[in-house]
Amino acid sequence: MSDFQDTSRGFLGTLEPGIIKTLSGETAWDNDAYDFLANGQECPPTVHPKLWRQGQLTVKHGLFQVTEGVYQVRGFDLSNMTLVEGKKGVIIIDPLVSNECAAVAFSLYKKHRGDRPLTGLIYSHSHVDHFGGARGVLSQGMEDKIPIIAPEGFMEEATSENIYAGPAMRRRARYMYGSTLPRGVEGQVGCGLGMATSRGTTSLIPPNMLISKTNDERVVDGVRIVFQMVSGSEAPSEFNFYFPDSKALYIAECATHCMHNISTLRGALVRDAKAWSRYLDESLVLFGDQATVLLAGHHWPTWGQTEITRILVEQRDMYAFMHDQTVRLMNQGMTGVEIAETLNLPPTLDSAWHLQGYYGSLSHNIKAIYSRYMTWFDGNPVNLWNHPPAEEGRRYIECMGGIDKTITLAEEFAAKDDLRFAATLLGHVTAAEPRNARARSALALVFEKLGFGAVNATWRNFYLTAAEDLASKETAKTPQTGKIEDLNPLLSVEQWLCAISVQIDGMRAASKSIVIDITLSDQGQTWRLILSNGALSYREVSATTYLSEKSGLHMTVIKEELRSLLMCQIAPETKMHKGNPKLLRDLLQFFPWGSKSPSESHL
Repeated sequence: MSDFQDTSRGFLGTLEPGIIKTLSGETAWDNDAYDFLANGQECPPTVHPKLWRQGQLTVKHGLFQVTEGVYQVRGFDLSNMTLVEGKKGVIIIDPLVSNECAAVAFSLYKKHRGDRPLTGLIYSHSHVDHFGGARGVLSQGMEDKIPIIAPEGFMEEATSENIYAGPAMRRRARYMYGSTLPRGVEGQVGCGLGMATSRGTTSLIPPNMLISKTNDERVVDGVRIVFQMVSGSEAPSEFNFYFPDSKALYIAECATHCMHNISTLRGALVRDAKAWSRYLDESLVLFGDQATVLLAGHHWPTWGQTEITRILVEQRDMYAFMHDQTVRLMNQGMTGVEIAETLNLPPTLDSAWHLQGYYGSLSHNIKAIYSRYMTWFDGNPVNLWNHPPAEEGRRYIECMGGIDKTITLAEEFAAKDDLRFAATLLGHVTAAEPRNARARSALALVFEKLGFGAVNATWRNFYLTAAEDLASKETAKTPQTGKIEDLNPLLSVEQWLCAISVQIDGMRAASKSIVIDITLSDQGQTWRLILSNGALSYREVSATTYLSEKSGLHMTVIKEELRSLLMCQIAPETKMHKGNPKLLRDLLQFFPWGSKSPSESHL
């Protein structure tokens, strides 16, 4: 059965119009914006034919029956929501990115299958598109009423990316997903993995049941589930799982209908391609002779043992080949860039539709594998201490004979279809002179051509978003800063302190030494905060803990009050304390939100 038939198999109905709104009336999701991808439409010259095909497949949306008792809502967000019917209700797997989309997806299921209660919630892994919409299906106060299952390490990994690098990743995600691009044949045509990320409200409801070992079997609402731990593959915390009664294998994000990322363009820890391959081989051994349907958190299912085996074998071999051949050539002295220009997949893998580079790419995956072992440095001392872009750009311009000459040379290379080198030359000019209108216009045109020719959706989005920026009057987008609102009440105190520690202005704080103890009367914890040499350390302490520093302030509060204190919503003097409450004010001044005192900001 072809991919186009598979994407429609089991269709029960959809949302019409395909628009989901937030409570404030803003659009969280608009699938109708992709109507230009309807079947039968000829691929335009501004989109790579393979990417056009992928867009036509992923744009299909609605509720689908996968097999007896197993359903999916696809096309209501970047990811899929999967629903498995139990004895009393329904288990939801991976509740999308946003609450609004998850709620509408659940409502669509109920419209066709009846008003069944939620009896279980499963997060397959620690990426937000697989847990962010949880509050849309699980109402407040129900967190302890049903099992909420996740792989071991879920909370640590689900929060760490956002805590440490959230602002930087959000900036890059705008380019990767093309969130500001118009939907259309000259703009965003999807992400390869799905159409887009929704813009609703996200949530994080902690799990109350963790899985830590392969072959762990649990029963939820009468449904048997066998888990396979695959942490360190596509996500640091991840599992696959098998439903013996329906013979359905949920492969999480280890085998979708495209090549995935070893390193994502938005930024993340480099993934282990070798481990990824070995996990897929283990999936074959554990479930390959049993499963009759393979489904995942993205794209459409695969039916039949022969096809399932083919998909898993080819996905396994692709990640192993990328890893092993990159390492082989690396050990022969080649750099990541050189390997990426040399290495191709073998014919069987290169021709498989489900291995095409719509989301990940062979080029940037090879560079990621190289970087995992050899770091950023390519071994050439020329690149050990480069000038920053602006300074390097000025020197290139001087060598080329001036700005106008450099731009003219770049335009000549672009005319000969050497867009890559044209972009390099123009990149030096715009780094040195960000406001140069001629250079910006020329580079925007080059990026547009590169985007139109890209088979990879995220490359296309990156190029076209950069072209959009260059066409604007601003020289650069205002950097996003970390938001103190990210202190989710459901996170632990340690995670809060982790979040604020990476937002301190270390150079401003370098001359200050502050020690504060905070007792949380409702948690049975005491935390010591230590500002020293521009760095904020924190530790949980007890009566027997050795303490080399002397505390200047000891506060006693409940957890919610601590959150308000850290967010500068209440003044420290108003809470029970011993010592000098000004020390907390002194600490908070070194954070972006603490430039004013709590009393000046909120009271």
